[in-house]
Amino acid sequence: MPALYVMIPAALLIVAIAVYIFFWAVDSGQYDDLDGPAHSILFDDQDPNHTAAVDEASGQPAKTDDKAPPHA
Repeated sequence: MPALYVMIPAALLIVAIAVYIFFWAVDSGQYDDLDGPAHSILFDDQDPNHTAAVDEASGQPAKTDDKAPPHA
């Protein structure tokens, strides 16, 4: 029984810290763009149009360059 006097406040403290970290992450913009990083790995860094998938996901028309070969 005396262990509960220590464990319950410790558990509540851990939950309060986790909730604080979650709201800090949401407020600081950690979850703003979930699609951009997922699509950016599909394109080479040297490609000047590597943001085409991000533009497409946001509803903007992708910029095309006639000199660049099409992506597979």
